[in-house]
Amino acid sequence: MKILQISDLHLAPGNQDMHGVNPSDRLTQCVEDIRQNHADAELCVITGDLAHKGEIGAYEILREILADLPLPYHLLVGNHDDRKKLLSVFPNTAVDPNGFIQSVVDLEIGRLIFIDTVEIGEKFGGFCAQRAEWLETQLKDSAGRPVYLFLHHPPFDVGIPYMDGMRMLRGEDLLAEIVAPFANIRHMFLGHLHRPIAGSWNGIPFSVFRGTAHQVALRMVETAHLVRSHEPPAYGVILIEPNATIVHFHDFLDDSAFVAQADIDRHH
Repeated sequence: MKILQISDLHLAPGNQDMHGVNPSDRLTQCVEDIRQNHADAELCVITGDLAHKGEIGAYEILREILADLPLPYHLLVGNHDDRKKLLSVFPNTAVDPNGFIQSVVDLEIGRLIFIDTVEIGEKFGGFCAQRAEWLETQLKDSAGRPVYLFLHHPPFDVGIPYMDGMRMLRGEDLLAEIVAPFANIRHMFLGHLHRPIAGSWNGIPFSVFRGTAHQVALRMVETAHLVRSHEPPAYGVILIEPNATIVHFHDFLDDSAFVAQADIDRHH
């Protein structure tokens, strides 16, 4: 089964540029690449920071662009998002009984759990007792089937000090406690960091993708300000099998692929 992940769109009203790129144009190109190459995917998960300042106009642009996406999509929130404004434009977005934008989707390959890590007014993320209770219920209800977690903020440091100060700073120990008993958690898919990063946390494999807008430079020293970059935008192409999770980091604006003439001649 194929699943796609897009993250960190940072859309602004009026098709505005942001940090030297145009987020709306980038997302449009991303959707077109999906249309051409991955329309057979089961689902596209968009892991937060949909808007740059949580403005309704940005969510309206998102709705317009996603109308061309040839497969179902699922929206998560990030620290740049506004839950109420997002829900006003996407009223069918699932919320839990406490108003958090989190839910589950059961597919043939297992259960996908979408977790809301937003702390209102903060750049860093959080995970509270209400969210913990909800997540524990979803994990227990999975009945041992494979589980895949999607969330915006990472609950651990990644070695980039500025971004580590904006990770899940509230509730990371609680999250670790909740997931520890469940050996059926196969992978965590994250956003927020604007970088291609992979590894494991408490034995759970994870992956992070570049955003479709600007990126974060690899600066593994203390910096006074966030250092951004114009590294290529990307999205994730995730292939899930019963015994494997394969994650491709797809730089969708790269047009350098070619077939060598010698290969053509050899096959004729």
